[in-house]
Amino acid sequence: MLRYAALILLALLIALQIKLWTGAGGVRDVESLRQTVSETRKANEALKARNDALQAEVRDLKEGRDAIEERARSELGLVKPGETFYQVVEPANPGAPPPPQQK
Repeated sequence: MLRYAALILLALLIALQIKLWTGAGGVRDVESLRQTVSETRKANEALKARNDALQAEVRDLKEGRDAIEERARSELGLVKPGETFYQVVEPANPGAPPPPQQK
């Protein structure tokens, strides 16, 4: 009788171990969920940093004229009266010699 009880307990232990390692909600699923949570947290941190930067930019645009002026100058190429605009054009191929100058 004791021998049968030990065999039944051993079989039950083996069945529970198999379920733990391979079944639904087992070790594999938990590890997969941990990895998904980690990736989601990283993505959320990147999005939060982006949102913070956008909020700061919106605050600057609402509160100060300096940010508006800077944006107009950089994106629209606007120039104040009395200023001289210089545009520096980089050569297409930085290693190429400069073209000959005309006389």
